[in-house]
Order: sequence, then structure tokens, then C-alpha cells
Amino acid sequence: MRMKKLLYIICALFFAQTAFSQELLATVQINNQQIAGSNTQVFRTLEKSLRDFINNTSWTGKKLQNFEKIKCNFAVVISERPSNNSFKGSIVVQATRPVFNSQYETPLMNINDTNFTFEYNENENLVFNERQFSGKNLIDVISFYIYTILGYDGDSYQLKGGQPWFDKAFKIAQNSQNQNYDGWNQIESQRNRGSLISGLQNENTSTLRTVYYSYHRSGLDNLAKQDQNPAKKIIAESLMQLKFYENNFQMNYPFSVFLETKSTEIFNIFNNGPNTSVNISELKTLMSTFSPKDIDTKWDKWK
Repeated sequence: MRMKKLLYIICALFFAQTAFSQELLATVQINNQQIAGSNTQVFRTLEKSLRDFINNTSWTGKKLQNFEKIKCNFAVVISERPSNNSFKGSIVVQATRPVFNSQYETPLMNINDTNFTFEYNENENLVFNERQFSGKNLIDVISFYIYTILGYDGDSYQLKGGQPWFDKAFKIAQNSQNQNYDGWNQIESQRNRGSLISGLQNENTSTLRTVYYSYHRSGLDNLAKQDQNPAKKIIAESLMQLKFYENNFQMNYPFSVFLETKSTEIFNIFNNGPNTSVNISELKTLMSTFSPKDIDTKWDKWK
């Protein structure tokens, strides 16, 4: 009996250490169609360099099997090339994680960053240094989003389990401020990298991160069970806690990221199967407040 208990404790400790320390399995796409007559080889080289940089760098110190890694996607659209080695465009960053006992993968984050300018010399070696700004903004933006992905993943498995990785993203943002690149200073915009990580680190609005954990770990991970009602109840109760943001959610970028990432999933959860454990009318009212553009296509379809 004592041996069983000891094994249980060891397993629990192992899970706590590894659950939010996954590395990445990333795809990278560089779209340069808006750059007419430009040498395209540099973009193919950049694409491969970024893919190798993201997938081969040890971001957490853990070595994991492919099935344990976080699936993510970095899609860069180049809109301008002011000089031979300088580029301007946007980057979409997406990440998912598997839901327990199912084939379903839930979106962790989906961000469209339109303030992406950087320098890159073909075939240059990409190396991350967490102590200082790179000078070219490319490594800094990519590394920032890598640690943000790791943070969101960690928060989905353990209450504020992503804190070590959000701390690293915050440090990158600090190093990158006042470096003449847009997107880092939260004073510039309510929707940029600086605003995102500052909002995630703000203890006064930490309700969202608590909801993020209960939504995924206590709710979504139990939705594959034959009786979905208990899991749906937890998910609904978690979402109702977001009422805390009812009066200022437009000013909260992390909240917007959550809503934009999760709105379709939230709709689908309560659009299938029984909702007997949920006050669907109350939930419909709340979601209609947060996302009125989806009233006709989503929330009014709930029964």
C-alpha cells in the first residue's frame, strides 16, 4: 500500500514537472506574393531557417517525443521590402493542444500581429539570447511568441502553470522596447505584443487565466466522457466568471485573444448534445455581450 502511494506521488510530481514544459512541433510559411519581382530564394531560406530555429532550439530544457510537442503554426506575409535585408509585414501565430481521450485538438491561441518588421541576411545563423535584444527584431518576435505559446499551454494543464514561460516572454518584451520597432510598447496600442504580455502578467485581471485552466483541464478534458453534462457545466461556469470583464473587455487584449481563439469552439460545445446542466440563456446573454457580431451566426442558435 505504501509502495502504491509512493508511486502515485512520483507520477504526480513527474506530471507537474512535464505537463507544461513541452517543446514545439511547428510549421512555418513565408508568403512573399506582395513583393513583385523580388528574389524569392531569400524567402525560402528564411522559411527553412525559422522552422529549424523554432523546432531545434531547446526552449525549456526538456527533450520530448514528437507526440508530446505542441503543434503550432507561424504564417508570415511580407508586404514590403524597404531594402535588400529589411522586411515588413504581418505574422499569424496559432497553437493547439490535444484534448484527453479524444482525437480533437483545441486551439490555445490565434493571434494576427500586423506590426512585424525585421532584418534578415540570407543564410545567417539564428540564435536566441534571452539577455538582450538581437538588433534585428526577427528572433525577438518569434521567441516572444514561442514562450507565449508555452505559457498558454502550461496554463491549460495547471493553474498558472505557464508562468515561467510568460515571464520569459515578458523579459523579451522588456528588452525589445525602445528599439525602434513597432509592437513592443503597450503605450502605442491596446493590441500589440507589449499589451498582450502585460495583460497576462497583471494580477488584477488574473481571472482570465484561472478560467483558462478550468475551461481546459476540468471541462474540455472531460468532455469525451459518455455523460457530457458535468463537463459542460464546468465549462459554462468557467465562462460565466468572465462576467468580471463585462465593463472593460474591449480594453483587454488577452481577453480579445481568448474570445477570438475560442468563440467557435464555445459555440460548438453547446450546439451539440444536451445542455440540461447549463443555464444556456444566461450564457447566451453573456456571449452576446462579448461578441455581438456572432449573435445571429452563433449565440441565437443555442437551444
